[in-house]
Amino acid sequence: MEFGRIIISETAANSENPQDVINSNISVINLMREEKIDDDLIQEDALMSYYLDYYTSQYTEGNFSQFVYNSRWNKELNELIEEGLALIGAEKHLELFQTQAKRVRLLSSVKIDKFLRGKLEGVNPTRDLLNNDTFFELEENLVTLNAGFLKSHPDTEVLAVDEMFAVLEEFVGHEIKRE
Repeated sequence: MEFGRIIISETAANSENPQDVINSNISVINLMREEKIDDDLIQEDALMSYYLDYYTSQYTEGNFSQFVYNSRWNKELNELIEEGLALIGAEKHLELFQTQAKRVRLLSSVKIDKFLRGKLEGVNPTRDLLNNDTFFELEENLVTLNAGFLKSHPDTEVLAVDEMFAVLEEFVGHEIKRE
């Protein structure tokens, strides 16, 4: 049985900071994973938002090369991110992602393997080739778009923390330890 809901805490939904909405969704997904719930059973747009945040934070922290390096350039993940960028209406970011993906595809498999096996720091021409600062100049704010997408999603439910746990416990069939 699939968990067809996106759950966000009331606190996050009322926050001025859009990242709080995204983090609330991430917390729910992490909790479900800790409870050994398979990703296939998690609401797909909730997961997509989760991975968009991963992409955004990797790019923000260490540019495109860090995303490629830390994600191991995963085909499924890349498709999810492309789909996600389109879905939240980040057309400029989607265009940039596709341009960057093309750049990776033009590298030989030997070069990519060497890059993924090596160190990201230090002298690294492949890293430098993959980086693109355009990301930071785009007018579209991925955090705002991602949070807006979650808040306006038809499957989103805004709940108090106790209610969130009650819903998740009902789904997993047992009590979940609260930290």
